[in-house]
Amino acid sequence: MARACSNGQRDGRSNLDVLSAVSRVCPALSPAIHRQYPVPLHQLVGRLVVVLWQLGGLSLTLVVQGGSEDRAVQRRLGKRLLHTLTGLGPCFIKLGQSLSTRPDLVQRDWLEQLTRLQDDLPAFDHGKALATIQSELGAPAEQLFATFPDHPVAAASLGQVYKAKLLDGRWVAVKVQRPDLEPRLRLDLAVIRLLAQLSGPFLPLNLGDDLTAIVDEFGQTLFREIDYELEADNAERFAQLFETDPTVVVPEVERVLSSRRVLTTTWLAGVKLQNREVLERNQLDPTTLVRAGVISGLRQLLEFGYFHADPHPGNLFALSGGPNGFGRLGYVDFGMMDMLSNDDRLTLTDAVVHLINKDFRALGHDFVRLGFLQPGTNLEPLVPALESVLGGQLGDSVQDFNFKTITDRFSELMFEYPFRVPARFALIIRAVVSQEGLALRLEPEFSIIRVAYPYVAKRLLAADTEELRHKLLDVLFDRQGRLQLERLENLLEVVGTDGNPADLIPVAGAGLKLMVGKEGHGLRQRLLLALVRDGRLHTDDIQALAALVRRRFSPARLAGDWWQQLSL
Repeated sequence: MARACSNGQRDGRSNLDVLSAVSRVCPALSPAIHRQYPVPLHQLVGRLVVVLWQLGGLSLTLVVQGGSEDRAVQRRLGKRLLHTLTGLGPCFIKLGQSLSTRPDLVQRDWLEQLTRLQDDLPAFDHGKALATIQSELGAPAEQLFATFPDHPVAAASLGQVYKAKLLDGRWVAVKVQRPDLEPRLRLDLAVIRLLAQLSGPFLPLNLGDDLTAIVDEFGQTLFREIDYELEADNAERFAQLFETDPTVVVPEVERVLSSRRVLTTTWLAGVKLQNREVLERNQLDPTTLVRAGVISGLRQLLEFGYFHADPHPGNLFALSGGPNGFGRLGYVDFGMMDMLSNDDRLTLTDAVVHLINKDFRALGHDFVRLGFLQPGTNLEPLVPALESVLGGQLGDSVQDFNFKTITDRFSELMFEYPFRVPARFALIIRAVVSQEGLALRLEPEFSIIRVAYPYVAKRLLAADTEELRHKLLDVLFDRQGRLQLERLENLLEVVGTDGNPADLIPVAGAGLKLMVGKEGHGLRQRLLLALVRDGRLHTDDIQALAALVRRRFSPARLAGDWWQQLSL
């Protein structure tokens, strides 16, 4: 039965056969879950008709009136979009939340309405919330808390949040899950998966083959998200990873007052990351907060391999304090988390380094290793295409690089080359796109790569872990063991010009420490072999290296970098 839903037309059966097979079970999630929770055909067909009717009517309205320049019409369309997605339920609300972080994709009037999907949805009955607290925690709310309000401060797709006071006087956030979530999620995911199967063979961009796998990944993530005990574990793990980072704040879990459907954490008194003017009125610097968000996201992906997959403005708060007093970033809602394998994490680091060095052939191999291209794909015609798409965007600086532009260009490539989106990367792409969308909302000229490049370059040059030392050797020396000074200069240029010039001196100190320390044995050996080749000493390489150091770290050059940074 699982095979009936996963293969669709590709195993020779018609779509009607697939629909008939769904009458017993349709694995919108993992087969194990759906063997336990089958979706009856009459429910599936009935819900499918409702979804198609609602989305069809919405699409027709947007196509007919979407081009209007009348602001009143656009506001009305935004409300129609909000009303439709809210009415369709949690799965579709999640889609709207993703769109609400993309000011570069969605009209402003629509965006204002979609933002409400983050934490301003209609609340469910307060009495049901109190009943859930009593059944889950074993006592009524008035006994567990010093004060408990009669209405929530926020309501989202899966639950609503109350601001309560503990018996010891501390304020906490109490998240209570919406009733009857599991059957609604199972039904809607079955509908979405069926639509993915039926539409997959007709989709361009090589997306259809993996579309059902992406829906499965999304469904599994949703079911993990409604397990608040798992979310509590996630929050504590996330807090441990960032315990030494002064720019990131994670609320503490109150385990005694938490269960599978109720989660209690310390209250974060902060400002939502939605409006630049509001942040500035609270003496919070949007640029500092955006940078903190991007750096923390990079650390999650490239250092920890464990990341927050739902960084929309409803889950991020700006708090006072921080290293320079310009603000700290507070994370909440740890239901949608995911992990990145060690191999994928290192390959992503490689990909950023290859972009820095404009090594598009190596970047093509990175796409194969990550699963975006099938093994054995002929990369010869792809390399110049990648150079055309990415090289032209990078130019002499990374300032103008953004994922929306690259995505638009890649959509053209995907008609000609067999790119596909591996299911395991669906949440990563969602997280990165949401992060960039949030940054663009606060900083319209922001470039996520402009922060990512210096971060990766700085970590690579510092080489403070064994894996990074190996990466540094791969960057600095070619396959014949020759020193690639232009690559070293590229890395230093990225740190000094596109990053923070103040980072150059610590980076140089870390590099010197590596050269003379025991961890630098491999680097010293490779450097010696590069300088002594063919039985003679290559003094030209030594002279070029010395000239690079003098040029890059001259007082005049450092002052110029500082001036350029201050002028941005």
